[in-house]
Amino acid sequence: MSAGEAVGKVAGPAPIDMKFEIVVIPVSDADRAKEFYSKLGWRLDADYAHESDFRVLQFTPPGSSCSVIFGKNVTAATPGSSQGMYLIVSDIEAARRALIERGIKVSEVFHGAGDKYVGPDEPYIFGAIRVAGPDPNHGSYRSFASFKDPDGNGWLFQEITTRLPGRIDSTATSFATTADLVAALKRASAAHGEHEKRIGAADPNWPEWYSDYMVKEQSGAELPK
Repeated sequence: MSAGEAVGKVAGPAPIDMKFEIVVIPVSDADRAKEFYSKLGWRLDADYAHESDFRVLQFTPPGSSCSVIFGKNVTAATPGSSQGMYLIVSDIEAARRALIERGIKVSEVFHGAGDKYVGPDEPYIFGAIRVAGPDPNHGSYRSFASFKDPDGNGWLFQEITTRLPGRIDSTATSFATTADLVAALKRASAAHGEHEKRIGAADPNWPEWYSDYMVKEQSGAELPK
């Protein structure tokens, strides 16, 4: 068996769940960072200090199962060296606007040129090219906006409305926030309107159609027509 063939094949019993929950980000001033992440509207979960040589703060973005921690003597990494940290949103314009209203400087929305990956931090890293505006086809995974904390740690909004196949159970769906659910319902409503135009009649089974559309959209399955 080649190395390529071995990828994805697991012998023995199923592995235990491993939930990725914490990202450590390096900052130079814990209080300044605390003020910034509070301003984002993220939830403060902890602010713990031990005497004068150690302090750890934990923040969680709205709807996220993963948190960030920072503080004093938490990491030896250079402040500002964490880059390409992704925040997945279902409506990138709304996410960008929400932070701007909180006084946060956020880049314009951008996408990649052709099939070029846009890069997590710098506009031209690894030959990537950033093009102003959202993806013209409004493709999932293809529209971005970026911002930085006071130390220069780099965050990236990525708009995802339809997951790649296999990423989510094709028979189930979930939404992290009310805003995500509302956005999904609006997309289902627009698609259902096109469906009714195609069939030339009102569809009395719209609740079932909406549900089927929303589950398939999130799982990456083929959408109903």
